[in-house]
Amino acid sequence: MAAEGGRVSCVYERAMDLSEFKRSLAKAKPPAGLSPALVAMWWAGKDQWDKAHGIVMDEASKDCAWVHAYLHRVEGDLSNARYWYRQAGRPVASEPLKAEWDTIAEMLLAAQPRSPD
Repeated sequence: MAAEGGRVSCVYERAMDLSEFKRSLAKAKPPAGLSPALVAMWWAGKDQWDKAHGIVMDEASKDCAWVHAYLHRVEGDLSNARYWYRQAGRPVASEPLKAEWDTIAEMLLAAQPRSPD
């Protein structure tokens, strides 16, 4: 919040888009303020399966279950992936893994709350 001439206004950043999220993969750490599911997707985007999996296996959200399903699909463990897709309430994916990563990241980014300035 910022005070301007006696008024208090809320200023919000716009949400990060998929292009910005992908560019952030060049950095050493994920951007601040991301949900656990997005942090896991960030590590998955850097081919850090163990880090990504370690995040989602301790979370109970449907978003994390969706990322968990994706990670087991990456691993080739389709029976485990099917279980996690059910937990997420999502159909089992059949698109290429890269396309699924984009879909999940884009949807999670769109749902990410905007942070105050």
